[in-house]
Amino acid sequence: MDRSQIEAVLNEVRSGSTSVSEALERLRNLPFEDLGFAKVDHHRGLRTGMPEVIFAESKTAAQVAAIFARMANAGGNVLATRAAREVFEAVEAVEPRAKFHETARAITLMQTEPAAGKGTVGVVCAGTSDLPVAEEAAVTARLMGNTVELVADVGVAGIHRLLAQQMTLSSARVLVVCAGMEGALPTVVGGLVNAPVIAVPTSVGYGASLGGIAALLGMLNTCAPNVSVVNIDNGFGAACIASLINHL
Repeated sequence: MDRSQIEAVLNEVRSGSTSVSEALERLRNLPFEDLGFAKVDHHRGLRTGMPEVIFAESKTAAQVAAIFARMANAGGNVLATRAAREVFEAVEAVEPRAKFHETARAITLMQTEPAAGKGTVGVVCAGTSDLPVAEEAAVTARLMGNTVELVADVGVAGIHRLLAQQMTLSSARVLVVCAGMEGALPTVVGGLVNAPVIAVPTSVGYGASLGGIAALLGMLNTCAPNVSVVNIDNGFGAACIASLINHL
């Protein structure tokens, strides 16, 4: 539950439309609910402004479905990342309102309208192969109440494609830039805008890219002072930081 949901419960008690015992029942799983194999943190949204997110990779479909159902029952928005279609099918069986974003490998449920961000979050990726990471960032940022502009396939090998997006880049309040290979794109974008750039190295590339390590090191050594870097393929983490900046 987030702050607005708890305030609503307390206001209902004050107005008499909800009894104290009913309110206690709705709040009984705070701060967390123990499912045996997982402890679902229903309190995180109240503490940090962002609810707990399910990392589906390495969990069984049944585990993800059980966690998703309990989070949905709590009344907030739900996000599961790194989810395969068979995991979505298990989730859909217990929560038919869930939506699968195949490219992003994400499952979402929107039940409440989050506070809107103050501007646009730009999500940029170097190549079509980077789209899964970029889409993960875009889906996450939208679920957190942000307007998102996705710009795809504008890598530095054809820099004219990036320069053609100058207006979109300049209008964003914060940008998430995903690139593999040598990871040069965030530095170029950082040199074009007066906004924070969150760089996401992807694991796309040939042998010496070392599964994204080359891009990671390149981004860490950027000469653009407005660029910061998250872990390899971490579109979710980049979107969380972008959302916090956009809500400041």
